[in-house]
Amino acid sequence: MYIDAMKFFNIEKNFTKAGYYKTASYNKLYENFKHQICHGGIFALTGMVGSGKTTLLHRIQYDLESENKIIVSRSLSTERKKLNINTLYLALFYDLTRSDKNFKIPTQGEKRERRLIELINKHKKSVALFIDEAHDIHGSTLTSLKRVIEILGFSGNSLSIVLAGHPKLRNSLLKSDMEEISARTKFFEIDNIIGNKEHYIEWLFKKCLKKEVKQEQVITKEASKLLSERLVTPLQIIHYLQKAIEQAYIVGEKSVTYDIVEQVLLPDLNSLRALLARSGYHFTSICELLGATPKETRDFLDGKATTSKRNEFIKSIQSVGIVLEA
Repeated sequence: MYIDAMKFFNIEKNFTKAGYYKTASYNKLYENFKHQICHGGIFALTGMVGSGKTTLLHRIQYDLESENKIIVSRSLSTERKKLNINTLYLALFYDLTRSDKNFKIPTQGEKRERRLIELINKHKKSVALFIDEAHDIHGSTLTSLKRVIEILGFSGNSLSIVLAGHPKLRNSLLKSDMEEISARTKFFEIDNIIGNKEHYIEWLFKKCLKKEVKQEQVITKEASKLLSERLVTPLQIIHYLQKAIEQAYIVGEKSVTYDIVEQVLLPDLNSLRALLARSGYHFTSICELLGATPKETRDFLDGKATTSKRNEFIKSIQSVGIVLEA
């Protein structure tokens, strides 16, 4: 159905294929982040669900590989909660031995570390290991990664560990018991990187509409403004813009109106649950954040907590930098 709606409204490119929205803030973040990665250390890129973390990582990885100055390694494991140092060693060895099909990865600790040093010495390049969706990575794994960086540093080599995750990643790293890691970590935040959301919507249409078609022919100014006011991330904007265009096509409207946008926006879009989920907190981690039992947490999320408990939990949420709407 959406393909038909695209044709009807003269949209020749899917909004997800628009490319990189390069604001001044985005370019500054990109250049600084990429430069730092080339010099080794631990880096954390954080942002809400749909803020563009993975897109930025892909661009940096592509550019680093194109420049051929640094070896890019990626952890492809989808079992993030079970991610451990052994899995990450596998990622490093796989990417460092791509041309050697007969290479056998050492399983013994001491031999493994020494073989890794030999491989990196052979390549004569720095290495960057990228770990996306890292908000659930265990502290012991991070401690082991820190040790790997130190071991390679003693041998004159450079390793960068690039972590990307929801704001929960930053909050977890900044806990007092994680000071050993956080004190060595450079943090980068991508939230709000698109700046003016109405300008972002204008850019999407400029990139995706047929040249002779104007944005005003597809969506009214009021509808575009409502999207920019109610939505937060690029992913949200693209998702609901597509839904609104499809709905307009279904009901036979010539353009997307304010009323159509209101119809497709979920009523609980900016609920407490949704806000916490976008920051990487789901039920179990919310309980941990609040220091509450499952029942107390459910009552709070359902608006049934006592005033004193609610105020206590709100302070806990705000203490990790999550801004709640009034």
